[in-house]
Amino acid sequence: MLSRLMSGSIRSLDREYDCTVRLLDDSEYTCTIQRDAKGQYLFDLICHHLNLLEKDYFGIRYVDPDKQRHWLEFSKSIAKQMKSQPPFTMCLRVKFYPPDPAALKEEITRYLVFLQIKRDLYHGRLLCKTSDAALLAAYILQAEIGDYDPGKHPEGYSSKFQFFPKHSERLERRISDIHKTELIGQSPDTSELNFLQKAQSLETYGIDPHPCKDVSGNPAFLAFTPFGFTVLQGNRRIHFLNWDEVTKLKFEAKTFHVYANQKEDKKIILTYFAPTPEACKHLWKCGVENQAFYKLEKSSQVRTVSSSNLFFKGSRFRYSGRVAKEVMEQSAKIKRDPPEIHRAGLVPSRSCPSITHGPRLTSVPRTRRRAVHISIMEGLESLRDSAHSTPVRSVSHGDTFMRRSRGHLADSREAGPSGSGVISDEAYSPSDSVLPTPVAEHGGAEMSLGRHLNGTSRGAGDEEGGAESETAQERGGQGAEPGPGKRGALRAGGRKHLKEEKQQYVGQQRREYHRV
Repeated sequence: MLSRLMSGSIRSLDREYDCTVRLLDDSEYTCTIQRDAKGQYLFDLICHHLNLLEKDYFGIRYVDPDKQRHWLEFSKSIAKQMKSQPPFTMCLRVKFYPPDPAALKEEITRYLVFLQIKRDLYHGRLLCKTSDAALLAAYILQAEIGDYDPGKHPEGYSSKFQFFPKHSERLERRISDIHKTELIGQSPDTSELNFLQKAQSLETYGIDPHPCKDVSGNPAFLAFTPFGFTVLQGNRRIHFLNWDEVTKLKFEAKTFHVYANQKEDKKIILTYFAPTPEACKHLWKCGVENQAFYKLEKSSQVRTVSSSNLFFKGSRFRYSGRVAKEVMEQSAKIKRDPPEIHRAGLVPSRSCPSITHGPRLTSVPRTRRRAVHISIMEGLESLRDSAHSTPVRSVSHGDTFMRRSRGHLADSREAGPSGSGVISDEAYSPSDSVLPTPVAEHGGAEMSLGRHLNGTSRGAGDEEGGAESETAQERGGQGAEPGPGKRGALRAGGRKHLKEEKQQYVGQQRREYHRV
């Protein structure tokens, strides 16, 4: 406590602060800001640097010393929001995903959204089935290296690229086949647009997962999308409420409530528990802003709390800014020559290395892959057998989906049959969603750590019976079952190995947290 007071007093003596903002292509924008500069000033500097006019979809994110993420509030002083000492480090990210990326007016905006979604794909936030993943990766290849050239692209060239948390040889071959045969002649901007349109059709488009637990203690990921509130569990979307159904968002300490009205005046309440009170408040603030941005017709409809109301309990935080409809109307008025785009090309990326030589995860020892495969199957069975205690309608993959058409949101998907909607196959389950927001020091970190180890220890190619092809020799004997002593030694060695892997992963996760 004393150190924080001292750091605050020392900071107050400085008239200027150095600030570094990491952009979506992993380049850095460095500037000096005044002590009383507000978030809007820094955001305008970055948008001017990028020549960006459709800027309402973007925001500046930072991480406090407790590993909790925040969105920089533009109406408040930067120095008062930052809990760390200068120089400050932040990231430019997409805060509100466009309901229809194809409707964006300028190519520069589509390119920045493309970079964000490519990052989402790599970090496991954009979950999808293998067939969709192959097409998305092929679009990235076409946008960044152009047409297939046998002289430049030898056999297995797609294995030099890493688009996902894990991949297999079979997936790499499929990516290469699509790139070689189906995308010839597409320009970078056309490939990026096709990528955006395909990503938009996925149910995990625009998701920034918040790890929580339900009332039964089962881990789940909560997220807000352009179309509503969603809950992911395992490889399924177990709940979805469109924004018209959501009536109220509320938090108290670690508890988060979602109130909604569904068909036939059916009122429901969803309750979840965040890792920390700070994480719960961040979850609530994200929900409040997303609901206002996508649901309201005008920014003037945002309800504010008067400062003279001394008896008001709760947070006075409210969304400030234009809503989606106003942003679309303002974008239609843009009239200028398209700005020049400096694409990143083959420059390696620190946090999204789609152009790096990453090893396939099939190099994990078979004995460990088999153990993890069993734990994954048991986990899926337990999720399948456990009933969620919250009374809410389950939705399938073809449920409500909203598009921006003539400035209004309208449903464009037909409701599917009842039951949970599968959002990905086993290779792309939420266990691959590394570095969730936020990462708790204890329970949350252990939960995400277990998911990471379970999800990335087995390559996608192992679906074809790799776990069952383990030989007796690999288990410690030539066609014979190991004795009790050997089995005990193997178990002890396996536990020690997993403990070391966990320690290494925690260190790596903390180092890379700021890059996501």
